[in-house]
Amino acid sequence: MTFPRLSKALLEQRLQPPSGHVRMVLDTDTYNEIDDQFAVVYALRSFEKLKVEALYAAPFTNDRSTGLGDGMEKSYDEIMRLLERLQVSPDGFAYRGSTAYLGSQA
Repeated sequence: MTFPRLSKALLEQRLQPPSGHVRMVLDTDTYNEIDDQFAVVYALRSFEKLKVEALYAAPFTNDRSTGLGDGMEKSYDEIMRLLERLQVSPDGFAYRGSTAYLGSQA
């Protein structure tokens, strides 16, 4: 895979801290570990800096799931619980993600 070369000026421009609201999408395995619940709530409550466009459930596997797809579904369910507690509608905002890890581009 080859990437385009960016000019020094463009690189420096892209490294400047953003001004105004930062639009973002959060891809998260919320059921895997507690840090993701904190990240979701922090992002959704940082009105002055962040504009969360969508939440996506990410796959994971460990002793809390039977496989990647199950981990993603559990993460999706956890996102739904968080949004309910925060009184945020999931419609057009929270989505199921991939049921597998992405393969290599090499």
